[in-house]
Amino acid sequence: MQVRDITAIIEDFAPLSYQESYDNSGLIVGNSNDEVTGVLICLDCVEEILEEAIAKNCNMIVAHHPIVFSGLKKLNGKDYIERTVIKAIKNNIAIYAAHTNLDNAKNGVSFKIAEKIGVKKCEILQPKKSLLSKIITYCPADKADEVRSAMFSAGAGGIGNYDDCSYNLEGVGTYKGRAGTNPYAGTTGEAHQEKETRIEVIAPNHKVNTVVRDLISAHPYEEVAYDVYQLENRHPNVGSGVVGELEEAENEIDFLNRLKKDLNTDCIRFTNLRGKQIKRVAICGGSGSFLLNDAIASEADVFITGDFKYHQFFDADNQIIIADVGHYESEQYTSELIYEILNEKIPNFAVRLTEKNTNPLNYL
Repeated sequence: MQVRDITAIIEDFAPLSYQESYDNSGLIVGNSNDEVTGVLICLDCVEEILEEAIAKNCNMIVAHHPIVFSGLKKLNGKDYIERTVIKAIKNNIAIYAAHTNLDNAKNGVSFKIAEKIGVKKCEILQPKKSLLSKIITYCPADKADEVRSAMFSAGAGGIGNYDDCSYNLEGVGTYKGRAGTNPYAGTTGEAHQEKETRIEVIAPNHKVNTVVRDLISAHPYEEVAYDVYQLENRHPNVGSGVVGELEEAENEIDFLNRLKKDLNTDCIRFTNLRGKQIKRVAICGGSGSFLLNDAIASEADVFITGDFKYHQFFDADNQIIIADVGHYESEQYTSELIYEILNEKIPNFAVRLTEKNTNPLNYL
């Protein structure tokens, strides 16, 4: 097992193209060709996690938060970031981060919180746009099934919960092969008309190159015409936060008490109660204040997240209850999620969860 094998499993679930522009997910320290003796999973890769990895013979760490967010100009150990990176390099330990790409993936971080607190029928709260492309090609009508099948197999044709979706239009293509060509139909040097099918499919941006490669491979023409268009559509299965429902409505204070217990947090900061039952719940792991308007628009009764600032609590405006459970507390099950992703694919490999609590906050 190499580092690249581990990262491929994670990125199949949460492609790096899903991360936010400010983020630094991916392989931060290490060589993708290195052999892996064991993987240690954590929320924050700090010095004590490196010590734990060494003790457990794990030469790869998969963290949720990137240890490096911005560029490092010097490596002299002046702060915990530089010391962690230096220690990793000295001990040949790879560091990988699955951050906002894992937040934004279907069944990602917020879905895991929902699972833990009993929220069902979850949907993405704020779907991301510009993650999809439309691919169009033209091929002889009698080969359309083969070309479509190749594109579908490569990852195209998915729309929401439907697969193998395409639009097809019959028409006539014209061409004249120059000297040295070997046309699929017609004669070199002579104009030819061919009944063709125009095939249109949708594909995630990170799969476009593979889809184009496979459609060309399946296409009978020597020269294949195709178009790729970036779409502004929002991806229904990729984005920030989730919203879903409890099986049964709960009293507000009873729900908050249960939430405190389920998330094992010492403190929940919340806005005024509204005197209504809690049924519809919005969730965002980490810092989710930017989703407040989406949570209100979704008609959620409560919005669970972390890192709300004082004045932002006023924005609830009695339209929703904000329940700030803390950043670490809202993401504590992310390590478990990463473990499940890896263990499903490589159940017999040495993948371990950290035993360290890296929450920098203490409550008195």
